[in-house]
Amino acid sequence: MKGFFIGRFQPFHLGHFYAMQFALSKVDMLWVGIGSSNKKNEKRNPFNAIERKQMILSSINKTLLRRIKIYLIPDFDDHSKWIDAINYIVPKYDLVFSNDEITTSICSKTSNVSTIRLHDRKILSGTNIRNKMISGDKWEELVPAGTKKVLRNINLKERLSIL
Repeated sequence: MKGFFIGRFQPFHLGHFYAMQFALSKVDMLWVGIGSSNKKNEKRNPFNAIERKQMILSSINKTLLRRIKIYLIPDFDDHSKWIDAINYIVPKYDLVFSNDEITTSICSKTSNVSTIRLHDRKILSGTNIRNKMISGDKWEELVPAGTKKVLRNINLKERLSIL
């Protein structure tokens, strides 16, 4: 069975990591969609799609990597265009993993959706982690080691200060 999990991963954090582990426990293959792939250098989307892909790939156990394929999914201002783009870009899948209301609503019209329980959502959220990065608070314990490595290599402080 094949599953689909989409997120912005701004940055890829432990909540995403746990969600992917859950999804991988339910399917043989997991298609991961990096949403907002056409967004970068914005306060809400400071990391480009390639950086986010590197965060994911460097954070996942090498034995699991053979069960994951990553696809870049751009934003559209129209939900029907967005789901059409997903279905064009991503190979057929049997199950969608999501906890986002909009994604669940859109995808449930054509696919089975499995809700993912979010871990420590107030702490493990991209917005919270980005705010900690900007303010100089500790954020490193909220992301996998692979994400830390990618973020250290992109001159994080300078990028966030510009945004």
